[in-house]
Amino acid sequence: MMSAQQTFLRDAMRRLNMTRDSFADRIGVRRRALDTWLLPEDSSEFRSMPGIVEKFVDEIVQREAPAGGDTQSVHTSLRERIAVEGKPQLLSVDQFSRESLEDLFRIADIMQPIARRQKISRVLEGAVLGNLFFEASTRTRVSFGAAFCRLGGSVCDTTGFTFSSMAKGESIYDTSRVMSGYVDALVVRHPEQGSVAEFARATNIPVINGGDGPGEHPSQAMLDLYTIQREFSRLGKLVDGAHVAMVGDLRYGRTVHSLIKLLALYRGLKFTLISPVSLEMPAYIIDQVERGGHVVEQSQSLEEGLRGADVVYATRIQKERFANEAIEGYTPEFQVSQALINRVCDAGTIIMHPLPRDSRPGANDLSTDLNHDPRLAIFRQTDNGIPIRMAIFAVLMGVENQVQHAMRDVTWRTPSRIGPDDASFDGLD
Repeated sequence: MMSAQQTFLRDAMRRLNMTRDSFADRIGVRRRALDTWLLPEDSSEFRSMPGIVEKFVDEIVQREAPAGGDTQSVHTSLRERIAVEGKPQLLSVDQFSRESLEDLFRIADIMQPIARRQKISRVLEGAVLGNLFFEASTRTRVSFGAAFCRLGGSVCDTTGFTFSSMAKGESIYDTSRVMSGYVDALVVRHPEQGSVAEFARATNIPVINGGDGPGEHPSQAMLDLYTIQREFSRLGKLVDGAHVAMVGDLRYGRTVHSLIKLLALYRGLKFTLISPVSLEMPAYIIDQVERGGHVVEQSQSLEEGLRGADVVYATRIQKERFANEAIEGYTPEFQVSQALINRVCDAGTIIMHPLPRDSRPGANDLSTDLNHDPRLAIFRQTDNGIPIRMAIFAVLMGVENQVQHAMRDVTWRTPSRIGPDDASFDGLD
């Protein structure tokens, strides 16, 4: 499980924006010593960090990390800083600055022992979550529900229009206000862009955007970026200066819309956007990213676009978003496969996908022949959805400072790795 020492050191490296090598040099220790301090407590090679080192690291963070930061954070909580019109709601990634995003990730780090089934916390005991999904979902709906339950809450689900009162003509406002009388927080997915914001305007309880049509999917983008940071930490890389290639349906894929805006909070990134002309990223998003000083290139050649990429983020074709349009130009040349990755990417490239990936013949989505490649991070990605969504709930419901004090050990046995084909480093840090 993740130790308090591990959380402390990860937090320090994130605040100082340092790789493991540069951090070891900064605090004057060998890289090997730092690696043993960053191991889980149940590892045979784990070593306790000397108290004098902890004190030295804390002094460095206090002295150096605030430089250039958001001074507002000293006086206000994260809940207040990301509020929408004074309400604790999560509707868009535009609510976040880089510092507030990093603050959320620090809370997610604290949640890791609970997410990995080593600890229990009941800070949301008695609270009820309403999962209102008016569009098909498995991962997002269950992930939000599991995150709420792991903090001690309970969940009420509804899926699709057919079984909702909206099929009888009830307005979004009425539905939201009625549900708010039953539950303590709402997660809403809706096929129409902007509809989740309508739900939020009708209530004062926390509302979380679980996906609004081709608009945004903020929690997915947060878990994606959190995954990139954790993978980069293992590889000795920083998000600043990274090369990110996005492949597939960039026009209707709401996950890439949110992720590219979050990544743009960092410095000096290069984005290669690979898609057919009919599925290119919306121009207003590209303009927003370029105004942040990043390089954006568009390509229709997968092989050329992936060269030198630190992250390959593939997406499926959002067929449900097409009206009378034909899907043109999405040929097998757009499929990310084992042979292609081996040919143009190096050993440190991270391969991601928001899932589900379409494995049917002719879909040309992320190939299943990568399943045993340790560069494939899609299951580490989905696993990270639990601590991120736990952190979101904890912040919006004002209990983030209670979680660590309310932890206790689980009483059941858990596997060392969740999946039989997981990479050797899965589940360890």
